Amino acid sequence: MNAPAWLQRNVFKLLPAERYLPNAVTAPLDHEHIATAAETNVLPSETIGSGASSNSGVPSHRLRSTRERLAGTLRHKEEALSPRELRRTLSAMQAIVDSQISEVEGGRHAGDLALWYATATPAQRRDCWLLMSEQFAPDPKKVEAARRQYDEAQNTADEGAAEIGLRRALVSPRTRLLQRFAVSSGGMPFLVQLRLDLLPHLKTEKRLLALDAELENLFATWFDVAFLELRRISWDSPASLIEKLIKYEAVHDIRDWNDVKNRLDSDRRCYGFFHPQLINEPLIFVEVALLHELPQAILPLLDESAAAEDLTKATTAIFYSISNTQPGLRGVSFGDSLIKRVVETLKAEFPRLKTFATLSPIPGLRTWLSKNADALLEKLDAKARIALEQSVGTKAISAPELLAAFDESLALDSKAPECHMLMQSAAHYLTSAMVDGKPADPVARFHLGNGARIERLNWAGDGSAKGIKQSFGLMVNYVYDLNRLDKYRTGLAKGNIAASRDIMALKF
Repeated sequence: MNAPAWLQRNVFKLLPAERYLPNAVTAPLDHEHIATAAETNVLPSETIGSGASSNSGVPSHRLRSTRERLAGTLRHKEEALSPRELRRTLSAMQAIVDSQISEVEGGRHAGDLALWYATATPAQRRDCWLLMSEQFAPDPKKVEAARRQYDEAQNTADEGAAEIGLRRALVSPRTRLLQRFAVSSGGMPFLVQLRLDLLPHLKTEKRLLALDAELENLFATWFDVAFLELRRISWDSPASLIEKLIKYEAVHDIRDWNDVKNRLDSDRRCYGFFHPQLINEPLIFVEVALLHELPQAILPLLDESAAAEDLTKATTAIFYSISNTQPGLRGVSFGDSLIKRVVETLKAEFPRLKTFATLSPIPGLRTWLSKNADALLEKLDAKARIALEQSVGTKAISAPELLAAFDESLALDSKAPECHMLMQSAAHYLTSAMVDGKPADPVARFHLGNGARIERLNWAGDGSAKGIKQSFGLMVNYVYDLNRLDKYRTGLAKGNIAASRDIMALKF
């Protein structure tokens, strides 16, 4: 060990804690910011194996825990923060959760660390997440003692008190740390962004799972629908808010200002959920068209030259686009409550509305068909198979030929054998394809999980490049029957998908 390293390790222990607040994290660190022979030729006790780098830039071999790094002296080449920087950052976090200071003062310290995080490199941010995950976990000794006490108290008068003790022991210091970030100005957007940064690393870095779970649990409370405001977004809304519709629209891209103006016309409605700490930032929004019948295609709804619907004759509200805007809030559900609140709002404004439905894409259809085309061909009877092969122009149709025929099917009459086969396949996919007991298609999973039923498949519903790429141009209507939402939801939990008679008759 060289002299600077020895001094650094030992003098650090004598320095006061205030030297290690966030504003010191980015200070120059003399010898540790210079690649030296001592850093590349570490002592045997600190050496770890070599390995190929992963996509995250971190070697695939076992990495040192933050506990090992905090006790060390030298930084390994794959580590962003040196042990001294890591200790400084940890001290900054400990200052945030210090029980001797007020919530406001803790929030101020959190704000300082958030400023450092904003300028940190991706690798430095990862070290920050690791500190939060590994250094602010529940005390295992307290948890074990509380669990033992809880077990011993079963069926006694002390059972309730023991449960309270166990709950308290399981609350990690990490919870307090994150809560104090939320207190600081801009703290909530910071935490949402932090989780967004974190999510792509969870599959390869299991040490971060606890931090992610903690954030998701806190967000589920902080973003409960009881604290959200349903707000209509109209052409009279601030331009900055309308720009966010253009930015976040995830189903049917908004081309320009004329397009968005059409979507906010007199026969349209757009509603979003807003949180008081995310000013003018919709968490989720839904676009609604007021019509007199169930639509079959998206193009007429997006046609800027089309005349506005006569609202005195409107009987149908169509949800044709629902977009989540904050990927960092993954796992926090807003859609169910949003649709229910919007239905209530629309019914109050337009008492004539009787039907509430969607015009939805089928984003997983092509991928599913590419894997299951052979099995679907085997479901055809001899007559249907011969008709299909004659229409396609082959004697023994294969899966690749079938998929190629589907790609050309929009140019055919909807009664052509390959078109009928595509509709059958889509009906089978929506009503039968399940993953972990839930519909395989993500949009179907959302609407059916909210209590809707599959009502109708629409041939050539979306002829755009995106629509063809996802589902060969097919779209589907889901209907929200307000008297049967709970029935359909209960049925889905038992593996039964609600669908109309026409859909059930169409499937294989």
